[in-house]
Amino acid sequence: MSVKIAKEYFPKLADEGVAVREYDEERDKVAVEELERQCEVEQQVKPLLVTDLMGDPLCRTRSLPLHIMLVAEYGEGENIVGVIRGCVKSVTRGNSVHVKLAYILGLRVSPNHRRLGIGTKLVRELEEWCKQNGAEYAYMATDCTNKASINLFTKKCEYLKFRTPTVLVQPVHAHHKPIGSGIGIIKLIPQLAESIYRRIFANSEFFPRDIDNILRNKLNLGTFMALPKRSLSKWDPKTGILPPSFAILSVWNTKEVFKLQVKGVSALTYLCCMGTRLLDACLPWLRLPSFPDVFRQFGVYFLYGLHMGGKYASRLMKSLCAFAHNMARDDAGCGAVVAEVGQGDPVREAIPHWKRFSWAEDLWCIKKLVDAKHDDSHEKCEPSDWIKSQSSSSVIFVDPRDF
Repeated sequence: MSVKIAKEYFPKLADEGVAVREYDEERDKVAVEELERQCEVEQQVKPLLVTDLMGDPLCRTRSLPLHIMLVAEYGEGENIVGVIRGCVKSVTRGNSVHVKLAYILGLRVSPNHRRLGIGTKLVRELEEWCKQNGAEYAYMATDCTNKASINLFTKKCEYLKFRTPTVLVQPVHAHHKPIGSGIGIIKLIPQLAESIYRRIFANSEFFPRDIDNILRNKLNLGTFMALPKRSLSKWDPKTGILPPSFAILSVWNTKEVFKLQVKGVSALTYLCCMGTRLLDACLPWLRLPSFPDVFRQFGVYFLYGLHMGGKYASRLMKSLCAFAHNMARDDAGCGAVVAEVGQGDPVREAIPHWKRFSWAEDLWCIKKLVDAKHDDSHEKCEPSDWIKSQSSSSVIFVDPRDF
């Protein structure tokens, strides 16, 4: 992406006291890190989940080929008081139809400069860049309890509440989880994984066209398939036919991009959690599900591309998730395994998780960026508006790069 081109879309708005421009790493890195810190400290919710971007404010978008980060300057000192990130990619909207979609994330405004329209201005300027790069729609994701963010996007920026996937969290324990007897787990080569994914997710929503880039990314730890051992010798992947019963998923290593830490818990809660670890260390043969040390920085494995089929599908998926847990357990500093799936996706019931640390609804809001006269429908028989058309599948493919 050309910095010169990007800057054409973000001229200084001196008459309004706010200048929006593209992030300059050498010039802005320290100021953006301080802004992120201020926004986290300002939150009143406890316990607080703090994110460490490990010295790279662009870390959550670098894996996407077309991305940008904007900063907002305000006042004579041109202090950075706001930041926003975005990317553009091609995804399915169901029925094998692809659209260009923008993903908006990481909006932050300094606590001392709220209610000045800075957040709205950042969103508008980012939307303009997205449209210039071919995006037909834009979406954002937020916690259902984040009223400020929801109001900004839905009331001021005209986004609509669209999908509510479920986030499932499984803490990583000190002990390996058993893999079901009679179940074999194999690692698929990227070419085979790509072929399978393009087939089974063709009618889903948000499946990225560049899945091959994701599977070959250094953060991808592999794609794994579980199937009955008696089927191992019978299944020939060259035929293109899937096994009668199977489960599949891929593992993305977010701990190389950012780390998390829980702060603000009571002393009693802290002692109870650490007490489970001490008890487990003293009595390891009991295999107690001790609570991981999330009070220090920890990483996360993100599971994506989860799909299952056949008579033994649920059992195979549970074993595959146990396998992923064991991978995380053997990786020092990994504290949780996380998956995000559509509410109506059949795999939801088969994914092990702790209800207390999961949340039923992760709100996704969407907006159509192009006018109807500029909207070239991909198929004449398809409705031109994704938002108004009926979804062809209950499956939502969550891109690990968006997590």
